[in-house]
Amino acid sequence: MIRKLVSYIGEYRKDTILSPACVIGEVILEVILPVLMASVIDHGVEKGDMSYVLRYGVLMLLIAMLSLAAGALSGMFAARASMGFGRNLRKAMYDNIQDFSFHNIDRFSTAGLVTRMTTDVTNLQHAFQIIIRMCVRAPIMMVSALVMCVTINAKLSLVYLAALIFLGCVLAFITTRAFPIFNQMFKGYDRLNASVQENLTGIRVVKAYVREEYENEKFCAATENLKDLSIRAEKLVIMNQPVMQFTVYTCILLISWIGAKMIVVYSTMTTGQLMSLFTYTMQILMSLMIISMVFVMVTMSKSSAERIVEVLDEKSSLTNPEHPVFEVKDGSIRFEQVDFSYSEEEDLSARAEKCVLQDVDLEIHAGETIGIIGGTGSSKSTLVQLIPRLYDVWNGSVKVGGRDVREYDIETLRNEVSMVLQKNVLFSGTILENLRWGNPDATEEECRHACELAQAHEFIAKMPEGYHTFIEQGGTNVSGGQKQRLCIARALLKKPKILILDDSTSAVDTRTDSLIRKAFAEEIPDTTKLIIAQRISSVQDADRILVLDQGRISGFDTHEALLEHNEIYRDIYELQQKGADQDE
Repeated sequence: MIRKLVSYIGEYRKDTILSPACVIGEVILEVILPVLMASVIDHGVEKGDMSYVLRYGVLMLLIAMLSLAAGALSGMFAARASMGFGRNLRKAMYDNIQDFSFHNIDRFSTAGLVTRMTTDVTNLQHAFQIIIRMCVRAPIMMVSALVMCVTINAKLSLVYLAALIFLGCVLAFITTRAFPIFNQMFKGYDRLNASVQENLTGIRVVKAYVREEYENEKFCAATENLKDLSIRAEKLVIMNQPVMQFTVYTCILLISWIGAKMIVVYSTMTTGQLMSLFTYTMQILMSLMIISMVFVMVTMSKSSAERIVEVLDEKSSLTNPEHPVFEVKDGSIRFEQVDFSYSEEEDLSARAEKCVLQDVDLEIHAGETIGIIGGTGSSKSTLVQLIPRLYDVWNGSVKVGGRDVREYDIETLRNEVSMVLQKNVLFSGTILENLRWGNPDATEEECRHACELAQAHEFIAKMPEGYHTFIEQGGTNVSGGQKQRLCIARALLKKPKILILDDSTSAVDTRTDSLIRKAFAEEIPDTTKLIIAQRISSVQDADRILVLDQGRISGFDTHEALLEHNEIYRDIYELQQKGADQDE
C-alpha cells in the first residue's frame, strides 16, 4: 500500500527530499544552541567576561536565524509536496473512476467515492506533510538531544530513559485502541454524505411529500453517530496531552533536584550544563509529543489510505482486447444464446439461478426500428446495455456489425452506439454545451437541427437566451419532457450507427412522441433504432417489436403478428386501449 501511494508523489520528489533535508539542518542548529548557551553562562556570565558573552551571543543569533530560515524552507517544500501529492491522488482516483464499468461503479456508493476524494485525500495529504517534516524532525531531535545529554552527564540521562519507556507504553495503548474507531468514523462520513446527497438531489420530492422532518431525523441520526465515534476517539487521543505534560514536568523536577545536588554537593556539573539539560529536556519530550501526534495522525490516515488504495486498485471489469477492432461496419445486432447475471458468485449454478437474461437469441438488421416492450423487471434496460458493452455477457455473445462487441475498441464501439438512458442527466452549463457532449465539434446549426428532430427547438427558442440558456446542475430548471428531448438531441449529434432510447419519451405527450419517431424514420433511416417504451403506441409502427418476460424472449414480430399470436403483448395492448377509452 505504501509503495502504491509513494508512486503518486511524482514530480514533487525533489520537494519531498528537500523538506526533510532542511529539517535536518534546522535540528542540528537547534541542538547546538544549548551548548553555546551553557558556555555563555559558565565562561561569560559567571566570570563577568562581557566580550565573551557578546561574541557567543552574536553567534547564537546567527545560528537561530539560520535555523529559522531552514525551518521556513522546510515548511515551503513540505506544503508544495503535500499539495501536489494530494492533487496527484485525486486525479489518479478520478481518472480510474472514469474507466470503471457499470459493474465496478455498482461496488462503490457515490457518497463513498466523494468521501474518498475529499476527506480521505485531505487526511492523507496532512499525514504526508507531517511525515516529511515532523517524522524526520522529532526522531532526529530526540536522538541528538539524548546524545548531548549523555555527553553532558550520562547518569542524569537515565531519567529520560524511564520517561521514554513510560510514554512508549501510553502511546501504544492509545494507537491500538483508536485505530478501529477511526475506521468506523470514516464509514460514518460515508453515511452522512449519502444522507446529504440524497436529500439535496431529491429535495423537490421531499417537499412534495412533506418529509422534511423524516429527512431531518435521518440526518441527525447520522451526525449523532459520527459525533459519538469522534468523542470516543478523542477521549483516547486527548490522553496524550496530559500524560506528556506530566512526564515533562516530572523530568524537569527530577533533573532540577538531582542536578542541583551535583552542582552544590558533588561539584560534578556546572550551572550552564544544568541549564542546557533543561533545554534538552524540553527538546526530547516535545519530540516525543510530536511523535505521538504523528502516530495518531498516521493511525487516522491509515484508514483513509486503505480506502483510497481500494479505489486505485479497482480495475475495470471491461478491458480492450490485445488487438482491438477500430471500425464498426454497420448497425446490425445479433444476440447469440445470451445469459447475463449481475451476480459475481463463483458457483456457476448459483449464478445461473440469478440470471436476469436467459437464452436470448435474436437478430436485428442494420437500419431497423425495433420496439421493446415488457413488464417492470423484465430486463429491458439490461438487454440494451449489453450492446455498447456497458456490461459483459456471462454466456453467449453480442455482435454488432458482425463482430463480437468484446473484439472492438471500447471507445470506438460506444461512439457508434448512442444511448439515451432511462434516467436523463444534464450537466451544469449552457444548452449548447450539453448538446456538444454528443459531438464536441458540432456547429450551432447542427445542434439546432438535432433539436428540431428531437422536437426540442420550439421550447429552446422561447427561452430568454435560446441555446445559450444556462442549465442548472441535473437540469433542475427544465421539465422532465424537455430534459428527455435535449438528451435525445444530444444522442443524435453523435450520428451513431445504433440509437437506443431507454423509455426516453415517457414524459412527452403522444403527439410529440409521434413527431420524434417520424423524424427518426425520415432523417436517420440507416441508423438502427431500439426503442424501449411502456406505451405500445410508441412502438407499434416499428419494423418489429420484442416482447420480454422475466428475462426471456416471449415474442419478436410485427405489431399485427404479436396481437394475433402473443398473449402478453395482446393483454398489454387491450389494457392500454381500455385505459385510453376511459380517458376519452
